[in-house]
Amino acid sequence: MYIPNIELQPKAAIRQFQEKEVLHLLGYLREFSPFYRQWFVDHGIQPSTVKSLNDLWLIPPVTKEHLQEQNWDFLCVDKSKIAEYTTTSGTLGRPVIIALTQKDQERLSYNEYISFCCADGTENDIYQLMLTLDRQFMAGMAYYNGIRKLGAGVLRVGPGVPSLQWENIQRIKPTTIVAVPSFIVKLIAFAKEHNIDINDSSVKSAVCIGENIRNVDFSLNVLGKKITEQWNIKLYSTYASTEMQTAFTECKAGHGGHHHPELLYIELLDDNNQPVGPGEDGEVTITTLGVEGMPLLRYKTGDICRYYDEPCSCGRHTMRLSPVIGRRKQMIKYKGTTLYPPALFDLLNDMEEVREFVVEVFSNEIGTDDILLHLWPVAESEDIDRKIRSYLQAKLRVIPQVRYVSQADIMKMQFPEGSRKPIKFIDRR
Repeated sequence: MYIPNIELQPKAAIRQFQEKEVLHLLGYLREFSPFYRQWFVDHGIQPSTVKSLNDLWLIPPVTKEHLQEQNWDFLCVDKSKIAEYTTTSGTLGRPVIIALTQKDQERLSYNEYISFCCADGTENDIYQLMLTLDRQFMAGMAYYNGIRKLGAGVLRVGPGVPSLQWENIQRIKPTTIVAVPSFIVKLIAFAKEHNIDINDSSVKSAVCIGENIRNVDFSLNVLGKKITEQWNIKLYSTYASTEMQTAFTECKAGHGGHHHPELLYIELLDDNNQPVGPGEDGEVTITTLGVEGMPLLRYKTGDICRYYDEPCSCGRHTMRLSPVIGRRKQMIKYKGTTLYPPALFDLLNDMEEVREFVVEVFSNEIGTDDILLHLWPVAESEDIDRKIRSYLQAKLRVIPQVRYVSQADIMKMQFPEGSRKPIKFIDRR
C-alpha cells in the first residue's frame, strides 16, 4: 500500500508545503486565468499581498454560480491543449464543463491511485466498476485509470443490470466492487431471489460512491447497515466532485475521508466565510493544486461537512472529512424543522414498507417549503399506508405529502434521460 510521504509528515510540514503551492497558484492564475484576473481587479486585490495562507481570507470565495455563468473564463490554457472535456452532474443547476489537459489527466490518475491505496487496494485486486464510463463522467475514467496505475485488474461492467454483475462476479471473481450503495442493496436482493450465496463470493470489499454509508459520527447509517448485516464485506466511503478533481477516501479505520494535501488545499467555512473548528459544520471550500486547465481558488462546493485533524491510526497526519451532512442549497425548512435530504434518505431507507423513493421539495402557496414523497411500496394497502404514515409521524413529528407510484414510474424519476446516477431529490423551489 502506497502512502505519499507528504501525508506522513507533521502538520507544520504539510502546511508549509501547501502554502508554497497556493502561492504558486496565485501567480499562475494572475497570469493565465481571465476569471481570476478580473476577480482580483474587482475586489481590489494584489495577489502579491497574499504572502501566506493566513492572508488567503483577503480573497473572497467563488461560488458555483460564477463557474456556471463564466465557465470558459476559468480556462487557463489554449483549447488546443485540452485533452478531455468532462461535466459536472448538474445536481445544483446547469452542468459545468471542466476541461482537462494531459497533465490534469495524469494528476487525476494519481489521485485515484493513492485513493485506492488508501482503501487497502493492491496490485493483486480485481475491481468491478458498476458505474458509467461515458456521458462525460470524470469519475468513471478516473477510477479506471487509477486502478490501472495501481496495477490491479478491472472489469468495466457499467451501471445497473444485477444479473450481469453477478455473472461477472461468478466468472471472473473480482475482489472489490465500486458502486453506489443503494445499488449494492439491489445486488443483495437479486442474489437472494436467485439463491446466490453472497458470502461465498470473491468480493471482499466495496468502494462506495455517490451516497453516504455513514453518519457524521462515522457509525454505519441505515444504508451501510443494510449491506453489512447481510454481506460480510468491508465498506470504504468516498467523497469527491468534478470541480475539485480530487477524492477523499476512507482508510480501514473508517473515520473519515483522507485529505490529499499535495492535490488540494481545503477550508471549511461558516455562513460568514469564517473558518470553523474541528467537529463543526462548515461548507467545503477548495483550492486545487497542480491543476493546469481549470484550477480553482477558494471555490465553495456547497457541501456541508465536518473535519477532524487528529492523526489517524493508519499513520496519515492529514485532515479527515465527515460524510456530507447536506448541500447548502438543498436545506429544507419544513414546518419549523431544518432538514437536509440525506436525513430523509436515511429515514426512508430504514422503512421495510418502501422499496424505492424520490423526495420532491417545492414552495407552497404561502411561500414556505413543502415535501412530497414519491414512494414505491412493497404493496398498496391500507395497512401499509398506515404503517408508513405512522413511521413518518414518529420520526418527523409531521407527515409530508405521500404519493404511491409503480416501479416503472419511480425508475423514470430516478433515471431521467442523460442521468449518470440515480436522482433521489428533486428541488422545485
